[in-house]
Formats: sequence, C-alpha cells, structure tokens
Amino acid sequence: MSSVKSRQRVADHGEVFTPAWMVQAMLDLVKDETERIDSRFLEPACGSGNFLVQILRRKLAAVELKYAKSDFERRHYALLALMCIYGIELLADNIAECRANVLEILAEYLNLDESDELYRAAFYVLSQNLVHGDALKMRTSDDQPITFAEWGYLGKGKFQRRDFRLDILTQSSAFSAEGSLFAHLGKHELFTPTKAYPSMTVSELAAARLGDASTEAV
Repeated sequence: MSSVKSRQRVADHGEVFTPAWMVQAMLDLVKDETERIDSRFLEPACGSGNFLVQILRRKLAAVELKYAKSDFERRHYALLALMCIYGIELLADNIAECRANVLEILAEYLNLDESDELYRAAFYVLSQNLVHGDALKMRTSDDQPITFAEWGYLGKGKFQRRDFRLDILTQSSAFSAEGSLFAHLGKHELFTPTKAYPSMTVSELAAARLGDASTEAV
C-alpha cells in the first residue's frame, strides 16, 4: 500500500500511512502487550487500520496458542481480542475501510461468513470501537463527545459492556498529580461509566442496533 492516497489529502489532512515494516518495528517495542489478549490499544488516527490489523493478528496468535483445543473458548476470546482494539479517524472512507479490514482478519481466522452470529457481533463491536471523529477535539463526526465501550469477558459466553467518555478519561491523568485541586478524588470517581449494560451473549450482540445495544442500560 502506498504511504499516501493523494497529494491533496496530505495537504488538507496531513494524511500519510505508516509503512508495514515500521508498524511491526513499533509494535515490537511493546511486544508483550500486543500479544496479550485483553490489552487495550487506541489508535487516535487509525487511517485504514495498518496498526490495528497487525495488533489483532498478534492477539489472535495468542488466542490460538492458548485456546486452540476449545472451539467455544477460541471463538469467544477471539471476539474479546477484537473488543480491545479502538480507533478514531477523521475521514469517512478511511474509517469504513478500517472496520472492513479488521473484521476481515477475524473472519479469516474463525472462518466466518456474514450470516454467522459472531461475524455480526464483531460488526457491531467495531461500529462502537472504531469511531468516525476528531481525536484532537474528542468529538464524533456529528459533534458528539467520543464515547468508547469497555468490553470484558465474564466467561461462559457472556460479555460485559461499560461506556466511558474519552474526554473524561484523558483528563484523569491531571487529577492524580500531587497538589492538584482534584488529587483527593479516588479512582472510582474518575472512572465512573456513563452507561453500564447487563451481560450480553454473542447472539445479543449480533442483534444489537447500530449506535446502541439491544438491551437497556442500567
């Protein structure tokens, strides 16, 4: 893939894609984290997914190493690996391409087609995790605060979701500074989710509506 799509996009948006060799070299700097299934990565200018695709490949290799003997666990932990990948992208064509590229990696690994519930669940997760918006302003393309879903696997086929606003999470680092006006606040106050949902199965995630879950927030 070329490092640029057009000179005009470079001029307008500073869009330059990181070459594959550099992606691998940078990920090797945090190799242990890239190979941990539940480690979370956010790419604030994810483009078409050069970094996120390779992170998912590494995570899926870890899934295969640990859960190859159980198809049930392999499928659910592969979905968890995808759930722990996040991105923000300013340009609409790039974010659509990024979602498609990441989904294709999971589909190839699990031999999924579009009719599979897990494929549709992953499609929904990516609609929440890979956001069309401006990372600097921390706003979506329709000028809403960027909110990310924190996903956790509870075991036995059930996933937990809690939503957090990005601007609140990024401000928390200043709160912890010694002498800060907010230094007395506990972590439980800084990391209060904007929404929390009942546990969900793959079937329920597959049936979720774009933009919100099919179950009610609590």
